[in-house]
Amino acid sequence: MPTLLSAQTIYKSIKSSKLGEDRELKIQLPRNYEKNKEKAYPILIVLDGDYLFEPVAGNVDYYSYWEDIPEMIVVGINQQNTRNSDAFYNDKTFLPAETGADFFEFIGMELMPFLDNNYRTVPFRVVMGHDFTANFINYYLLKENPLFQGYINLSPDLAPEMQERIVTSLSKTETPIWYYLTTSSDDISNLKDKILSFDAKLKNIDNKKLHYNFDNFENASHYTLVGSAIPKAIEQIFEVYRPISVSDYNSVLLQTSVSSYDYLVEKYENIQTLYAINKTIRLNDMMAVYKAMEKTQKWEELEKLAKLAEKNYPGTMLASFFEARYDEETGNPKRAMRNYQKGYGQQPISFLTVDYMLDKAEQIKKDFGY
Repeated sequence: MPTLLSAQTIYKSIKSSKLGEDRELKIQLPRNYEKNKEKAYPILIVLDGDYLFEPVAGNVDYYSYWEDIPEMIVVGINQQNTRNSDAFYNDKTFLPAETGADFFEFIGMELMPFLDNNYRTVPFRVVMGHDFTANFINYYLLKENPLFQGYINLSPDLAPEMQERIVTSLSKTETPIWYYLTTSSDDISNLKDKILSFDAKLKNIDNKKLHYNFDNFENASHYTLVGSAIPKAIEQIFEVYRPISVSDYNSVLLQTSVSSYDYLVEKYENIQTLYAINKTIRLNDMMAVYKAMEKTQKWEELEKLAKLAEKNYPGTMLASFFEARYDEETGNPKRAMRNYQKGYGQQPISFLTVDYMLDKAEQIKKDFGY
């Protein structure tokens, strides 16, 4: 549930032997970071943190507040005076060299271990960059075991051979990769042309491990496209995480060929598998599935839903209610009555109260003369 706590931004300076200097960081911790001592979080690394950090951090805080995305640790790397040298690549190999190679190693060998050692993190990492730095983030995809699972490319200024290298890498990946690319109608023309060409190649990749999304924003410049792209990119990377929507309910759960129970279980198993987040099933998601079972009259699934409710909401009336509904619809009113009566000693939840549960039990008692 949303809380009144506010996300906190920490300003740190990390000493780097790779760079031979200190590098300034901005780190936004989730609202409940200090309160939830057992909880760990994905990391979103933001290059060009001097101007990209605040809009990214704001969007992450907003969307995670409403549970459309998980809470995250957002880390901005300030590059106001170093972005060109940080993103430097060799003009023959087109790979990071000199200061660019140092910055590449700084992120992988110093920054990430620093974050993992000092904060509660899960091994799901996203990286974002803009033009020069957007090109740079792609070098991590050329490694056998990429450092990041998500790549947000905001109007990248692609190095020669980068398109072919990334297409090859994404075609072969055996681990899930989320790749977001964007340009705009008023983007810098030579960047836009390359990006559109790149998009056409990426769309032809046939690999189920690749989750690719592209946007071409109308009436946006090279700089204003960033404001539209940030929320779109983050939402799309964490699409599986979001709550069951009205569209999901109507187009998926109400289909008689679909098991609502299996859909719910698979959704949360995917959240665990993809994002390394062990999340309690949302109450609203559970109730949406219950309503779908009622609409499609799949009463046998209610019994399984009751067990899931007991696991996720122990001590509440939820499991007893689902068990009672199952008993009612499968011809066992006496047991349904007892399950409703069990609610007297349990915690209220959602619309379920002691009065509601006892009224349901009393109605069965009257109807069947118990």
